[in-house]
Amino acid sequence: MSTNQPPVPTPDANGRAAAGPAAVPAAEVPARHQGALELRRQQATGGMSDQYLLDARGPGQFIHQDPWRVLRIQSEFVEGFGALADLGPAVSVFGSARTKPGSEYYEMGVEVGRHLAEAGVAVITGGGPGSMEAANKGAVEGNGVSVGLGIELPFEQGLNRWVDLGINFRYFFARKTMFVKYAQGFVVLPGGLGTLDELFEAMVLVQTRKVTSFPIVLLGVRFWGPMIEWLRETLVAEGMVSEKDLDLIQLVDEPADAVHRVLHGVPRPAGANGDQRPE
Repeated sequence: MSTNQPPVPTPDANGRAAAGPAAVPAAEVPARHQGALELRRQQATGGMSDQYLLDARGPGQFIHQDPWRVLRIQSEFVEGFGALADLGPAVSVFGSARTKPGSEYYEMGVEVGRHLAEAGVAVITGGGPGSMEAANKGAVEGNGVSVGLGIELPFEQGLNRWVDLGINFRYFFARKTMFVKYAQGFVVLPGGLGTLDELFEAMVLVQTRKVTSFPIVLLGVRFWGPMIEWLRETLVAEGMVSEKDLDLIQLVDEPADAVHRVLHGVPRPAGANGDQRPE
């Protein structure tokens, strides 16, 4: 049975729906996710929950709105914890949503996902297109568990078709907690601002010992090498970070090597979610 939506009628001058060639194809209908909701057409044009939360408009806003938002935030944590508690060993894979299928980086993502799945490790991604889709695809091809943690964005495309277990979040901080809490390491493919955000946050969490035994592996020497050199020649040279801080990350060029490094030395848990870090 086809899952394609019917064309959207185009109103005529009298406000009546007009059929025929003027109808808008379903693929062009504006759509985005808002937590568990899927919004289309006019409903998809409103603001985002993170945007409303961070856009304080006066002292009265807290009394009238923020306490209720706390309950919504709480529900996202409860939903995430409940869905992922029995996941088992997992690794989060990050990378650009703009990576094209068939490209070098996309194929790297597929291979990473497949190797992780074949090792009995679940794959967690942001659930979107590009490198995230590639890693989810590899997990499915390797008969593993493919997880996608989506986020409400103005250009949201929904979870990719390779996600088996998907959760849509309104708030970035709730989603980020799930990436770290239920993973035993990160594999980071070439990416943009969102990928850099996750990478440096993970480095800070390891540096400050908020998480332990948490390997971070960068895949793609040509892409990441200049950034590593900048960290060394600028931040280390200026005393902003120590040389030892660069040991928090490993740089490799082969997907199999990345998977080996992210899994090497990571405790294989006997419990459900394998979280052996102290509370």
